[in-house]
Amino acid sequence: MSSKSPRRSIGDLSEGTLGLLMLLPAILLLCLIVVYPVGRLMYISLFDWRMSLPNAVPAFVGLEHYIYALTDDPKFWDAVYNTVLITIITVPGALVVGLGLALVANLPFKHRWPTRLALLLPWALPLVFAGLIFRWFFNYDYGLVNDILQRLGFGKVLWGTDPNLAFFTICLVIIWKSSSFMAMILLAGLQTIPRNLYEAAKVDGATSWQCFWKITLPMLIPSMVVALVFRTITAIQTFDIPYAMTGGGPGGTTETLAMYIHKTTIDFLDFGYGSALAMLMFLVSLGATTIYLRIIQGDKE
Repeated sequence: MSSKSPRRSIGDLSEGTLGLLMLLPAILLLCLIVVYPVGRLMYISLFDWRMSLPNAVPAFVGLEHYIYALTDDPKFWDAVYNTVLITIITVPGALVVGLGLALVANLPFKHRWPTRLALLLPWALPLVFAGLIFRWFFNYDYGLVNDILQRLGFGKVLWGTDPNLAFFTICLVIIWKSSSFMAMILLAGLQTIPRNLYEAAKVDGATSWQCFWKITLPMLIPSMVVALVFRTITAIQTFDIPYAMTGGGPGGTTETLAMYIHKTTIDFLDFGYGSALAMLMFLVSLGATTIYLRIIQGDKE
């Protein structure tokens, strides 16, 4: 008479095996929504696939698209330059403005909810809608800004046709739109700072400015890094606001990398080269995230 082996229960599994089983649904979901699309994108980038040609058939070209983008495509580097410049300007700008908004929202006055609600409004506004609103604000003929300037005795300004002014307005709108998101993350960080630290500092004779530099800023660094990670990634992928405000003009001076990818893929129907450009943008975003994570790890060590 053969004896049956005892059935193992979940309690008999090792911690590693049990942890893997619990993470398996998340791993499968991650593979479905991240790994597969990125792998598919990389696969398409290795082919010359232009739907604008008659009887288009994908032809394997290897790394030719990447080599062309990095060595022979000036429009790619112009788009990269614009994207990097927007990132350099808007990320610190949104951090500074967001920090100021978070400090105001954290003040101990009685009715704080209107201020905190106001933080949500720019963030909740759709990006394209925000771009269209400010496009009207800075319109040369009937824009609100030029109307105010005329009432103050100044002349109209060519906000949309001057390359420098167009770039300035885009950065201004992006800072306004993204600073509320930064403020909410920083406000959450401010809520975690123990109040007794400030009380002890006041007892020792510290001023409000000294409390800010010695307590608030050091304690906010983890929240700042998290906010910078998300904001940097979205800045690298900037598309909606420049597209709605200027369409990349004048003369491509405000065209970002995401807009160039859109034009290549959707307008010119060049799926192979557009996929290669998207992969390059993905690698840049991944590199920026890795740098921030190393900074976090270095701070913990």
